[in-house]
Amino acid sequence: MKLLTLLTLFITLLLDDSLVVFGQDVKRDYVNLAKLSVEEEKKVIALAYKCGLQEPVNKISTHNMYPSPFKGIRVEGKEKKDGRQVTTQILSVSNRDWLEPNAKPRKGQISMGKFWAGKPYEQKKIILNVKGKQYRASSIQGLSPEECEMILNVFLEQKYQLGPQVKDNEKLLDQIDWTNPSGFYKRGDSISVGFLHKEKDSGFFDLQIIKKGTTITIQQIFQAIP
Repeated sequence: MKLLTLLTLFITLLLDDSLVVFGQDVKRDYVNLAKLSVEEEKKVIALAYKCGLQEPVNKISTHNMYPSPFKGIRVEGKEKKDGRQVTTQILSVSNRDWLEPNAKPRKGQISMGKFWAGKPYEQKKIILNVKGKQYRASSIQGLSPEECEMILNVFLEQKYQLGPQVKDNEKLLDQIDWTNPSGFYKRGDSISVGFLHKEKDSGFFDLQIIKKGTTITIQQIFQAIP
């Protein structure tokens, strides 16, 4: 009987989220007023594994849910590379303290204390290599990866030209994070390239461009604001 009690206690301790171990190799990216304590991080990681995220956790981040005042948590698993394609498991986690007062888990979601989540999903991105550095795009359509690398290099070096409609909005270019492309799309002769805003959770930009050889001309800029 005593042996059974000790065995039960041992199993309980193994399942306790306080035994979740992680160190400096876990990346963190927290926005203001949405930072997790070490104990909260352990709870979130334990929840992620319980929801089906494969070990190990690679990154924990928080984000603003504009235009509302609420905030969310994102947990990322380890990247899996297959040629140019990178696949990452992503889990969205809710924190009761950062949502509306009546927020609660939906049917099928798993809760642990004030945190809850559903099932992780897979995010696929494409690796672009530019001068020894790797960048990731969420989508490429109608263009080859090599063409996208050439276009990205022009933007990184800011050697693009501006069309007449862009010159009035030239200041918008200073807000673009050229290291964070979201997608490259070509339909017929029309090419558009997306980039995120330099400020986290502040939307993205869609650039309509003309490509002639290695010359890139920005014809229009559209900004999406959350």
